[in-house]
Amino acid sequence: MSETAHHVDETASARGPQACEARRRYVAVMATPWPGVKLGICADDAAISAIDFLAEGARDMVAPSRLAEEALRQLRHYFLDPHWQFTLPIAPRGTPFQLRAWDVLREIPAGTTSSYGAVARRLRSSARAVGGACRANPIPLIIPCHRVVAAQGMGGFMGVSAGRGLCIKRYLLVHESSS
Repeated sequence: MSETAHHVDETASARGPQACEARRRYVAVMATPWPGVKLGICADDAAISAIDFLAEGARDMVAPSRLAEEALRQLRHYFLDPHWQFTLPIAPRGTPFQLRAWDVLREIPAGTTSSYGAVARRLRSSARAVGGACRANPIPLIIPCHRVVAAQGMGGFMGVSAGRGLCIKRYLLVHESSS
Protein backbone atom coordinates (compact mmCIF):
# COMPACT_ATOMS: atom_id res chain seq x y z
CA MET A 1 0.00 0.00 0.00
CA SER A 2 1.39 3.40 -0.91
CA GLU A 3 1.84 6.05 1.72
CA THR A 4 -0.69 8.32 0.02
CA ALA A 5 -3.42 5.78 -0.60
CA HIS A 6 -5.71 4.66 2.16
CA HIS A 7 -7.46 1.32 2.19
CA VAL A 8 -10.67 1.06 4.15
CA ASP A 9 -12.70 -2.08 4.62
CA GLU A 10 -15.92 -1.13 2.86
CA THR A 11 -17.92 -3.28 5.25
CA ALA A 12 -17.07 -0.70 7.92
CA SER A 13 -18.69 2.00 5.78
CA ALA A 14 -22.21 3.29 5.97
CA ARG A 15 -23.09 1.93 2.51
CA GLY A 16 -25.57 -0.53 3.89
CA PRO A 17 -26.09 -4.25 3.44
CA GLN A 18 -25.04 -4.28 -0.21
CA ALA A 19 -21.47 -3.21 0.64
CA CYS A 20 -19.02 -5.59 -0.97
CA GLU A 21 -16.31 -7.42 0.90
CA ALA A 22 -13.61 -5.86 -1.27
CA ARG A 23 -11.32 -3.16 0.00
CA ARG A 24 -11.37 0.15 -1.84
CA ARG A 25 -8.42 2.40 -2.46
CA TYR A 26 -9.38 5.96 -1.58
CA VAL A 27 -7.48 8.94 -2.96
CA ALA A 28 -9.13 11.15 -0.36
CA VAL A 29 -11.10 10.81 2.86
CA MET A 30 -12.83 13.83 4.36
CA ALA A 31 -15.17 14.72 7.19
CA THR A 32 -18.65 16.03 6.45
CA PRO A 33 -20.60 18.59 8.48
CA TRP A 34 -22.61 15.75 10.04
CA PRO A 35 -21.37 13.91 13.12
CA GLY A 36 -19.74 10.57 12.43
CA VAL A 37 -20.03 10.79 8.62
CA LYS A 38 -16.93 10.80 6.42
CA LEU A 39 -16.55 10.44 2.67
CA GLY A 40 -14.09 8.17 0.88
CA ILE A 41 -13.35 9.17 -2.70
CA CYS A 42 -12.10 6.69 -5.30
CA ALA A 43 -10.53 8.01 -8.49
CA ASP A 44 -7.83 7.45 -11.03
CA ASP A 45 -6.02 10.31 -12.77
CA ALA A 46 -8.99 10.99 -15.05
CA ALA A 47 -12.26 10.61 -13.12
CA ILE A 48 -14.08 9.93 -9.87
CA SER A 49 -15.32 6.34 -9.79
CA ALA A 50 -16.91 6.14 -6.32
CA ILE A 51 -17.80 8.06 -3.20
CA ASP A 52 -18.54 6.05 -0.07
CA PHE A 53 -20.00 7.14 3.25
CA LEU A 54 -17.48 5.85 5.77
CA ALA A 55 -17.50 5.13 9.46
CA GLU A 56 -16.31 7.83 11.82
CA GLY A 57 -12.95 6.14 12.42
CA ALA A 58 -11.65 6.66 8.87
CA ARG A 59 -8.66 9.02 8.80
CA ASP A 60 -8.84 12.20 6.72
CA MET A 61 -6.29 12.14 3.90
CA VAL A 62 -5.63 13.26 0.36
CA ALA A 63 -3.35 11.72 -2.25
CA PRO A 64 -1.06 14.10 -4.13
CA SER A 65 -3.25 14.44 -7.21
CA ARG A 66 -5.03 17.38 -8.76
CA LEU A 67 -8.25 15.41 -9.09
CA ALA A 68 -8.29 14.37 -5.42
CA GLU A 69 -7.66 17.96 -4.33
CA GLU A 70 -10.34 19.27 -6.72
CA ALA A 71 -12.83 16.68 -5.47
CA LEU A 72 -12.27 17.82 -1.89
CA ARG A 73 -12.56 21.47 -2.90
CA GLN A 74 -15.86 20.91 -4.72
CA LEU A 75 -17.32 18.75 -1.95
CA ARG A 76 -16.44 21.46 0.60
CA HIS A 77 -18.22 24.00 -1.64
CA TYR A 78 -21.29 21.73 -1.72
CA PHE A 79 -21.31 21.52 2.08
CA LEU A 80 -21.26 25.35 2.22
CA ASP A 81 -23.66 25.89 -0.71
CA PRO A 82 -26.09 23.05 -1.48
CA HIS A 83 -26.72 24.51 -4.95
CA TRP A 84 -23.06 24.10 -5.90
CA GLN A 85 -22.75 22.60 -9.40
CA PHE A 86 -20.19 19.79 -9.49
CA THR A 87 -17.88 19.86 -12.50
CA LEU A 88 -15.82 16.83 -11.56
CA PRO A 89 -15.21 14.20 -14.24
CA ILE A 90 -16.96 10.98 -13.24
CA ALA A 91 -16.77 7.41 -14.50
CA PRO A 92 -19.50 5.37 -12.80
CA ARG A 93 -19.65 1.68 -13.63
CA GLY A 94 -23.07 0.23 -14.19
CA THR A 95 -25.47 -1.37 -16.61
CA PRO A 96 -26.77 0.64 -19.56
CA PHE A 97 -30.05 1.18 -17.65
CA GLN A 98 -28.22 2.35 -14.51
CA LEU A 99 -26.15 4.81 -16.53
CA ARG A 100 -29.33 6.24 -18.11
CA ALA A 101 -31.00 6.45 -14.71
CA TRP A 102 -27.99 8.20 -13.16
CA ASP A 103 -28.06 10.77 -15.99
CA VAL A 104 -31.70 11.52 -15.13
CA LEU A 105 -30.86 11.82 -11.42
CA ARG A 106 -28.20 14.43 -12.22
CA GLU A 107 -30.97 16.60 -13.70
CA ILE A 108 -32.89 16.83 -10.39
CA PRO A 109 -32.03 20.26 -8.95
CA ALA A 110 -30.79 20.70 -5.40
CA GLY A 111 -33.62 21.53 -3.01
CA THR A 112 -36.13 19.44 -4.96
CA THR A 113 -37.06 15.80 -5.02
CA SER A 114 -38.58 13.44 -7.55
CA SER A 115 -40.40 10.20 -6.90
CA TYR A 116 -39.17 6.81 -8.00
CA GLY A 117 -42.31 6.63 -10.17
CA ALA A 118 -41.65 9.99 -11.86
CA VAL A 119 -38.08 8.99 -12.69
CA ALA A 120 -39.37 5.63 -13.93
CA ARG A 121 -41.82 7.33 -16.29
CA ARG A 122 -38.97 9.37 -17.80
CA LEU A 123 -37.01 6.16 -18.32
CA ARG A 124 -40.05 4.14 -19.44
CA SER A 125 -39.30 1.68 -16.69
CA SER A 126 -40.53 0.75 -13.21
CA ALA A 127 -40.13 2.43 -9.84
CA ARG A 128 -38.47 -0.75 -8.56
CA ALA A 129 -35.84 -0.59 -11.34
CA VAL A 130 -35.16 3.05 -10.47
CA GLY A 131 -34.77 2.07 -6.81
CA GLY A 132 -32.26 -0.57 -7.86
CA ALA A 133 -30.29 1.99 -9.87
CA CYS A 134 -30.31 4.38 -6.90
CA ARG A 135 -29.11 1.61 -4.59
CA ALA A 136 -26.26 0.77 -7.02
CA ASN A 137 -25.18 4.41 -7.45
CA PRO A 138 -21.42 4.47 -6.87
CA ILE A 139 -21.11 8.27 -6.74
CA PRO A 140 -23.72 9.73 -4.38
CA LEU A 141 -23.83 13.51 -4.00
CA ILE A 142 -22.54 14.04 -7.55
CA ILE A 143 -25.21 11.63 -8.80
CA PRO A 144 -27.87 12.79 -6.29
CA CYS A 145 -29.87 9.63 -5.64
CA HIS A 146 -30.86 11.11 -2.26
CA ARG A 147 -33.25 13.40 -4.17
CA VAL A 148 -35.40 10.43 -5.20
CA VAL A 149 -38.15 9.66 -2.70
CA ALA A 150 -41.07 7.26 -2.41
CA ALA A 151 -44.58 8.33 -3.37
CA GLN A 152 -45.39 8.25 0.35
CA GLY A 153 -42.34 9.05 2.48
CA MET A 154 -38.59 9.05 2.17
CA GLY A 155 -37.95 5.73 0.52
CA GLY A 156 -34.54 4.17 1.05
CA PHE A 157 -30.94 5.23 0.68
CA MET A 158 -27.88 3.08 0.03
CA GLY A 159 -29.99 -0.06 0.13
CA VAL A 160 -31.55 0.53 3.55
CA SER A 161 -34.84 2.05 4.64
CA ALA A 162 -33.89 2.83 8.24
CA GLY A 163 -30.89 3.63 10.39
CA ARG A 164 -27.73 5.44 9.38
CA GLY A 165 -28.42 5.40 5.63
CA LEU A 166 -31.77 7.10 6.04
CA CYS A 167 -30.26 9.60 8.49
CA ILE A 168 -27.69 10.58 5.85
CA LYS A 169 -30.46 11.00 3.25
CA ARG A 170 -32.33 13.29 5.68
CA TYR A 171 -29.14 15.29 6.35
CA LEU A 172 -28.68 15.81 2.62
CA LEU A 173 -32.30 16.80 1.93
CA VAL A 174 -32.41 19.22 4.88
CA HIS A 175 -29.07 20.69 3.82
CA GLU A 176 -30.36 21.27 0.29
CA SER A 177 -33.70 22.73 1.39
CA SER A 178 -32.11 25.16 3.88
CA SER A 179 -31.01 27.65 1.24
